[in-house]
Amino acid sequence: MSNEKKEKIKKEKPKTFAKKIAKEVKEVEELKKQVEENLIGWQRAQADMANYKKEQEKHLSEFRKYANEDMILNLLPTIDSFALATNYLPEDLKDSDWVKGILCIKGQFDGFLKEAGVEEIRSLGEKFDPSLFESVGEEESDKEEGTVIVELQKGYKMSGKIIRPAKVRIAKKNQKDENDKEVSR
Repeated sequence: MSNEKKEKIKKEKPKTFAKKIAKEVKEVEELKKQVEENLIGWQRAQADMANYKKEQEKHLSEFRKYANEDMILNLLPTIDSFALATNYLPEDLKDSDWVKGILCIKGQFDGFLKEAGVEEIRSLGEKFDPSLFESVGEEESDKEEGTVIVELQKGYKMSGKIIRPAKVRIAKKNQKDENDKEVSR
């Protein structure tokens, strides 16, 4: 502090000097309060930004997971055709190099589906679940009522999400058995 300022302070009256100091202290307190508010606001903005980034990463991850869903849904009829063809393959053709090549291509499709997170929904012998299966009819059967007894079209899940329900027929009580039970009563 310069000598001039020291002299000026000495000349001021103590009450005036005390008022100036009180004013300065009040200003410092207000500035501290403003700094604290700015710091809290900045911290909140940082937290909001971190949460936004996490949310965007989650959305992007979900998008990546299901981005290929339409393409896979378009491939499923081809996969179904391969399965149908291999189910009805005559015994005398199974050792043919041409058939082995076709089966190799089917295996590549199956590998592609597995890598994409696609898996078949198991249906035969399972209790009917409308979230997994689409019932296209009922058939009399010895099996427990509501059990899947025929799979007409495979169902698929992709990363846990049903992308195509299995088309199935389910068991219903055998009418003959019901009539026999009524007669025996």
